[in-house]
Amino acid sequence: MRPLYLFLKYFLKYPLWVYYPRLITVNKPKRRFARTIFASNHAASFMDPLVVAQCQPPIVFFMTRSDVFTPILKPILWASHMFPIYRDIDGENTKEKNENVFRKCYRILKYGRSLLIFSEGFTDDVFIRRLKPVKKGAVRIGFGALEDMDWAKKVYIQAVGVNYSDPNTIGSDIVISNSDPICLNDYRQKYIDDPNKTIYDLTKLVETKMREQITDVRKKEWAGTHEYIMRLTKKGMNAVDTDKSIPLIKRWQYSKDLADWMNSQELDEKVEMVSLREDLKAYFDLLKKEKVEEKHVDAIINKKRSNARVKLYFALLWPFAILGLIHNYLPYKFIKNFVEKSFRRKVFWGSVKMTLGVVAIGIFNLLFVFLGYYLIYPSWFIWIGYFFTVAPLSGMIAYGYFNKIKDHKKYKITFKKDLSEIVALRESLLERINQIIPVA
Repeated sequence: MRPLYLFLKYFLKYPLWVYYPRLITVNKPKRRFARTIFASNHAASFMDPLVVAQCQPPIVFFMTRSDVFTPILKPILWASHMFPIYRDIDGENTKEKNENVFRKCYRILKYGRSLLIFSEGFTDDVFIRRLKPVKKGAVRIGFGALEDMDWAKKVYIQAVGVNYSDPNTIGSDIVISNSDPICLNDYRQKYIDDPNKTIYDLTKLVETKMREQITDVRKKEWAGTHEYIMRLTKKGMNAVDTDKSIPLIKRWQYSKDLADWMNSQELDEKVEMVSLREDLKAYFDLLKKEKVEEKHVDAIINKKRSNARVKLYFALLWPFAILGLIHNYLPYKFIKNFVEKSFRRKVFWGSVKMTLGVVAIGIFNLLFVFLGYYLIYPSWFIWIGYFFTVAPLSGMIAYGYFNKIKDHKKYKITFKKDLSEIVALRESLLERINQIIPVA
């Protein structure tokens, strides 16, 4: 295990916990030396390798697009267990370059390490709960490794599904689900008889197993309807409109079951579903027009919010929020503006903000360590402890505190509005959802 990889594997636990405080792994692999190819979906670009590698025990090496291996980044990426994979657009001799990379992969598997491959090959520009076609590379590498070691050791392939409520929203949820592993050695004779067919068949099997681990809305044009239904029922994995008193596993299962039911229907031919889709969109368009949020409408209807509790929250936490503002606001604001201006595709925002934010906030807060040591009390032990505890924890409190202020202001404005039209439409939609959709 290379030092930088080791550092990142354990150091990233804290920022990931800040970003995704509710994170569950299903059927987690137990062995650190697994000799397994983990074939994962690719829902959130750079965030996916950070999440999967950090939250599961096996030591993994990553396959990464070659264009990020610039002269400056190449040593860092190598130290982070990353290998380049070359595409046709990357210039000449891509096949030969990839063969060299594959030989390194064979060596990794031979000595008990594992590979993490994002088998879809690309990420949607906007986060969508779906599985794109799975590529053959993972299975091909597995059989290549077995041939290279003359089938002397067992090599496995395991489908991984990464499920986000929203990869770019701090405070979101994640469920990482692993299928049972497939032992490629069991297919030795089939591979010898017909390698191309065996690779194709096993890729389809991996795709099926991966689909079972995630919410997969097959028809992209119905993905918005799936999200609207989750937002209204509060039972699914939407990042904002969800009932967090329901266990995360149940909300994940609801999201999957709803998608599976939708996939089993001829939705475009069902008049009631087409009508429901149009009315759901009209409802959320109305909320947007009126500058009202669904969570506030739900809170007002069901009397979920206590003003006394909110006031107590503001009264008790304001000193910590101010401290967090001092320690974190300037680097946070700088990184936020930099990332959103530099990366057009929002799918990159969450991962880049998190990694750069950790570095920027850490460097900024070193100033307070030295100021504390020289101006207040000369103890490195105290101020380094302060650096790792008070500074980041107060930052979390400040982020939640000031978001809560904004949210409460919006809630009070909503409370004063005439919501009769919105409430009537909402109740009608919920009734129709419960009548039409069996999993609702």
